Parts: sequence; structure tokens; C-alpha cells
Amino acid sequence: MVTDPVCGMQVPADTPRRSAYAGADYRFCSRHCLERFEAEPGRYAVPSAPQDARSETAVAGTCCPDQGGHAQEAPHAGATTYTGPMPPEVRQPRPGSRPKWGMALEPEPAPQPETRVEYTCPMHQEIVRDRPGNCPKCGMALEPRTVTMDGRNEELFDMTRRFWVSAALALPLFVLAMVADLATDRLPAGVTMGTVQWIQFALATPVVLWGSWPFFVRGWQSLMTRNLNMFTLIGLGVAVAWGYSVVALLLPGLFPPAMRMADGTVHVYFEAAAVITALVLLGQVLELRARGSTNAAVKLLLDMAPNTARQVRDDGSEVEVDLSQVEPGDLLRVRPGEKVPVDGTVTQGNSTLDESMITGEPIPVEKSSGDRLIGATGCHGA
Repeated sequence: MVTDPVCGMQVPADTPRRSAYAGADYRFCSRHCLERFEAEPGRYAVPSAPQDARSETAVAGTCCPDQGGHAQEAPHAGATTYTGPMPPEVRQPRPGSRPKWGMALEPEPAPQPETRVEYTCPMHQEIVRDRPGNCPKCGMALEPRTVTMDGRNEELFDMTRRFWVSAALALPLFVLAMVADLATDRLPAGVTMGTVQWIQFALATPVVLWGSWPFFVRGWQSLMTRNLNMFTLIGLGVAVAWGYSVVALLLPGLFPPAMRMADGTVHVYFEAAAVITALVLLGQVLELRARGSTNAAVKLLLDMAPNTARQVRDDGSEVEVDLSQVEPGDLLRVRPGEKVPVDGTVTQGNSTLDESMITGEPIPVEKSSGDRLIGATGCHGA
């Protein structure tokens, strides 16, 4: 394996994509990288160093397919790229939302181990350490065990917190508003309508200014990019309801007499702004949870695919290669009991496949020459 001087990826030494420059032989992962090198060889080549040692001087970037698309520079090591949950045309190094639809961007963290090893006492399970040692209670040697590392969805955590705080304030606000409008005689003695409105203002303001803040940000972005979406309506509706109510509370004299009540106050809509905010936050929480469950299900399906494939060379020999090295047109051999590594077409032989992960049907499916195969399905036998 050698290093592609353009994108920094590992490339098989026998790849046909190669170019000579300044007495050195360079190899490439794709036609696009080869064309970029030949256009500016002095930018990527280090003639004084062998290709295996040029990985530190290579320009970092994502490996490009042979369609000739432009390579995107990779983020710095340890950085997180945020992209849209729908077609990821938006990529940025910080959290945010898509300018068109307003949906929250999801992180694309750098590859991290999904499991870790911790050490625990066989007699006292509450003793857990991150390195070998002895149990402080019984003195027995700690035994290793592998645990799964669960990622934390910061967007879901933030929306959940905003929802519960907003709901806790919106519920008494809604009850108070309904009592003041429909059963005024049930208000405590000495509590005037003006006092009720000030209480509503105190309960609604944190909900609107804090709970609705993500909606205001996304609504403003939609106006700036001229891509109106649901957050445009949500932000506008909540802001108008709360703003109108604040003016009616502080400056009731601005309104005509026909809009004032007997005590001189003007009807306010603090409860509408707060309840709308709480309901929309609930919808965001449910959406993020559903997306998280879907991503977990897709990840489980992807984990069913093998990591390697058995590639058949031109001379008939077979070699086991990493799945990332498989390219369109490669001839692969799938033996009985193995998983189909990638989508493809049967060129020789026949067998039965377990396609229950796709169709849900447990009955084996006959496959012969010319039939299409689905990656990660299981081969029963020849």
C-alpha cells in the first residue's frame, strides 16, 4: 500500500492509475486525483522522498470518485463536521440549521471506537475502573469487559430541556388565561385583570425569549436566504402574539376604546405564544428521537455487511481486500455461508440467499447468472 499524494488515501501498489514526475512514480485512488496531480505536479510531489513517506505533505481531502467531482478539504483532526439530515449539500464546522428547510444540522464526528474496555470486580460489580488493578473491597484482580459507547445527541438534549421548561411554564399560564376569560368569578379575591396579565407576562416571557430562540434564529435565516419554511411562520406567529400582548399590557391607551375591557385593559395572547412554543418543541423532540432511532436501525443494517471482500484477479488468484478498495467492475467470489459484500450481479454459479433483512421474508431466494445481488445478504450454499 502507498499513499495518494493528492487526497492522502492508501492505494494498492499495483493500481493502474499512476504518473511519473521528477524521477518518482506516483499512484492514485481515482482518475480525478490523477488529473489534479498531472495539472499541478509541483504542488503535490516531493521528489526527494519516497511515496510512502509523503503522507505528511499530501493535501488533505476526501477521495473523489471517477465522475470528476471536486474534492472537499477534510476538517482538521479531531474536528466535527455538521451536515443536513436530508441531502447533505450543507457542511460546516459548527452547529446550526439548514438555510432552506430549517432542520438542525447533524454532526459527522471523526471515526471513534464504538466499544471500550473497562475493568470490574467479579464479586462487586459496582467497582469499575478504566485500567487493570485490584478490587479495593475484596482484593481480587479486576477483570476486563467490553462495553458499548453510546453517542449523545446534543440537539435532542437541548430541545428536550427547552420543552420541559416551556411546558412547565405554559401549562399554568394556559389554565390562568382560561379561568380569566371563561370563569372570572373564580379568580381569588383582590386579583384584578391587570394583575393576571402581569402574571401571564412573567410566565410567557422566558418561554418566548428562551424556548423559542432556535425558531427565531431559523426563521431569520429563512428570511435572509429567501427560503421560507415552517420556522418562518412559527417565529412570526410567536413574535407577533407576544409583542402585541406586551404593547397591550404596557400601553393600553394606544388602543381604541372598542378594544378595551371595562377595567381599561386590553385582551392579551401570552398563553397562545407560550403554548405554540411548547407544542412545536414537543414536535422537535419527537422528530429528533425518530431520526435517532432510524439512524440506529440503518447503522445496524450497515454493520451486517462484511468489512472485506474476496477479489478475483485476472490470473484467477483470489485475494482478500478491504471493502473500501472494491471498485465497479471488480469480480468477487462469495462462498457458502458468507455475506455478499456489495451490490452486484451474478456472473457465474448459483446459490440461495437470505434476503430477509431487505424483504422480511425468511424463505431463501434462488440466484443464478444475471441476477442482482444486495450487499449484506447471506449466501446459503452453492
